[in-house]
Amino acid sequence: MSKSAMLTGANGQDGSYLAEFLLEKGYRVYGLIRRSSTVTTERIAHLIGRPDFELITGDVTDATGVHRVIQRLRPDEVYNLAAQSHVGDSFDVPSATFEVNAVGVLNLLETIRTESPHTRFYQASTSELFGNSPPPQDENTPFIPRSPYAVAKLAAHNLVHIYREGYGVFACAGILFNHESERRGEEFVTRKITKYLARLAVAMENNGGNPPHDWTKLALGNLDAKRDWSFVGDMVRGMWLMLQQDQPDDFVLASGESHSVREFLELAFKSLGVDYRDFVRIDPKFFRPAEVNYLCGDATKARQVLGWSPRVSFEELITRMVESDVARERDSHGLRCAS
Repeated sequence: MSKSAMLTGANGQDGSYLAEFLLEKGYRVYGLIRRSSTVTTERIAHLIGRPDFELITGDVTDATGVHRVIQRLRPDEVYNLAAQSHVGDSFDVPSATFEVNAVGVLNLLETIRTESPHTRFYQASTSELFGNSPPPQDENTPFIPRSPYAVAKLAAHNLVHIYREGYGVFACAGILFNHESERRGEEFVTRKITKYLARLAVAMENNGGNPPHDWTKLALGNLDAKRDWSFVGDMVRGMWLMLQQDQPDDFVLASGESHSVREFLELAFKSLGVDYRDFVRIDPKFFRPAEVNYLCGDATKARQVLGWSPRVSFEELITRMVESDVARERDSHGLRCAS
């Protein structure tokens, strides 16, 4: 029989790639998503209707609902990707962030312990746990969280250890550094940049190759923040590998390279042959109350134990994001013209 896996946050960036990955591996996949009055399944629309993929409405903060779903499915693997995942927003909604990112994990682990002890559990931890600990950061680097998001994720990370060591649950935490794709939410800085660039590219095509003189600038925050960026497709492969090991453990997944937001801008705008400095303005509202300045991961353990390494480079990642958004903008522009 094929394995079964339950994914929380299945309609998010990571969830959509992981669902595709597991389906290709022959899994039966159950995707847990929250009820919403608007359509939130765009990223997984191509999977809906497959006999080996089932969407389930639920919320990790609902302990009773979590218990009922896991008791019914008793999946071989659970991947918890549900989160309030925007670091900046966590300063505005700290209680809601903690409820989803920490209490939700407790609900899942407690249900697995009592109702489905054979289930292997993956928790999406984050490089934000490290705060401003000096890079490179690995599994032994001290955690110094600098946001409500990171504090909540650290609580969840510690719960994984408690249930693994105290109750024998096969629970792993992947300490993932920044990972992006063409499916990244538009509120994140990388996607803000590539969508803006796509609009600019089409505007230039319609203006003789020149930027419109009244073009609105892109508002951004700290351009000197340095992050370790990878492609999400590489990351979901690492998630899966963690749950295939003989013993549960935690692993950093990262490229080992750090690039600033400024470098991301330079490479992205280079494709248009324009200088990003002519199109970007700094807006203080996009600065965090407590900044994380420099993240760069050391994934030596993942390479040695899991045989994992990223396959998509920083430059390739930017290219695919820009090309995807430009293609979408062209299609959208064409549809508007046709109407």
